[in-house]
Amino acid sequence: MRKARLLNWTAGAGPRIGWAARVREAGAPLAVRPYRLHFTARVLSWTGSAVSPIALAFAVLHIGGGAGALGLVLAASVAPQILLLLVGGVVADRLPRARVMVWSNVACALAEGLAAMLLWSGTARVWHLVLMSGICGAAAAFFTPAAGGIVKEVVPAEARHAANALLKIAQNLVKVGGPAIGGVLVAAVGSAWAIGWDALTFATSALLFARIDLKPGAVKVRAGFLADLWDGWSDFRSRRWLWVMVVQGALVVPVWLVGYQLLGPVYGERFLGGAGLWGLVVSGFTAGLVAGAAVALMWRPRLVGRVVCAGTGSLALPLAAMAAAVPLPVLVAATAVAGTGLAVSMTVWSGLVQERIPADRLSRALSYSTLGQLVPVPVGYLLAGPLSRAVGVRATLAGGALVIVLAAVVPLLIRQVRALALAGQPAHEPVPAEKAGVSARAPR
Repeated sequence: MRKARLLNWTAGAGPRIGWAARVREAGAPLAVRPYRLHFTARVLSWTGSAVSPIALAFAVLHIGGGAGALGLVLAASVAPQILLLLVGGVVADRLPRARVMVWSNVACALAEGLAAMLLWSGTARVWHLVLMSGICGAAAAFFTPAAGGIVKEVVPAEARHAANALLKIAQNLVKVGGPAIGGVLVAAVGSAWAIGWDALTFATSALLFARIDLKPGAVKVRAGFLADLWDGWSDFRSRRWLWVMVVQGALVVPVWLVGYQLLGPVYGERFLGGAGLWGLVVSGFTAGLVAGAAVALMWRPRLVGRVVCAGTGSLALPLAAMAAAVPLPVLVAATAVAGTGLAVSMTVWSGLVQERIPADRLSRALSYSTLGQLVPVPVGYLLAGPLSRAVGVRATLAGGALVIVLAAVVPLLIRQVRALALAGQPAHEPVPAEKAGVSARAPR
C-alpha cells in the first residue's frame, strides 16, 4: 500500500526531467502516512529541544547554581546515554520501534513536566534538574537507536534517501531559529514555561508515534538479551566499512566539538572582538546545514563513501581558518561550507546504513556506532583546556584541522570504503552482502 501511494505521488516524475519533477519526487515520502506521523512528531519534538538548553541553563542559575552545577546537569544527560546505548539498541531491535519511541517520549515528558512544576512553585533544587536531565538522557539512549531504524520500516527503499533528507532539513531549520526563540521565551515568561513547553512537545510526539501502524513481527526477537548484545557486536565488527567509518567519527567528533563549540567562542572573544561577531560564524554554519540538507534532498550521490569522507574533511576548514586568522567573511564562508558538507554526508550515510544492515540488526548497529563516537567526547573536553594553554588556541585549532583531514583521507585508502555505494551502483563495485543472498555474518 505504501509503495502504491509512493508510485501515485511520483507518477510522471522520471529522472532528469526537470526541477519540478525532482521536487515532486523529493516530497514523495510525505505521502506515506507512517512517515508523515514520524516526521511531524520529530519536528514538534525538535522545537521543544531547541529551547530547552537555554531554559535549563537559566533555571540552574535562577535557583542559585553556578557553572559547576550547570556542568553537573549537562553531564547527567550524557552519562546515561553512554551507559545505556547498547541496551537501547537491543531493546529497539527486540520490540516495535514505534513503541520504544513512545515510552521514551513519555518518560521525558513526565520528567520535564515535573521539573517545570517545581520551578513554577519555587521549590526546585539543582538535584531535581540533575535527576530530570538523567532521565531524559536515559530515554535518549533508547529513543536514538529506535528512531534511526524506524525510517527503514515506514518508507519504501526508493524514497528512503528523500525521507532522510527531509528530516535533516527540518531539524536544521529548527536549529536556525530555535535558540533565539528560546532566549526570547525565557526572557519573556521564564525558564519554567520553556521547560514546560518542551514537556508538552514530548507528550504530543508520543501520541503521534503511537499512531504509527507497523506490521507485527517485522522485527525478530532473540533468545536472550546477552545473546542479542553479542550478536549485535559480532555483526558490527564483521562489517569493515562500518567500523572503519565509526573510528573516523570517534576521531572527528570530539576534535570538531572541541574546536568549534569550546575553543570557537574563545577565539571569537580574543581575535574577533566578541560574541556578536562569533554569532555570525555560528549563523554561517547553521545556514550551511540547511543548504546541505537541501542539496542532499535533490542529489542522490552513488559513491557514498567518498562523499562522506569529503563532507567529514570539510569540517577542517573552519578550524584551519581560525588557526590562520583569516578575515571574518572568509571564516564565515568556511564554516558554511563545513555545515553543507556535514549535512550532505550525514544524510547519505543514514541511507547507506539503512540499506546495508537488515532491519532486525539495525538499531544495535546504530547504538554501537553512536557509542563509539560519543565516548571520546568527554576526553576531548578534558584535554582541550590544558592543551590550548600549553600551545595556544590557534595552534590547537591547527592540530585539530590536521587530525580531521587525516581522519577523512585515511579511510579512502581502503577499497571497500571507496566503493561504498547505494543501490544501483556500477557492476564493478561490491554489491551489499545481504542483497546478494550472503549470510549477514559474512566478512565485509
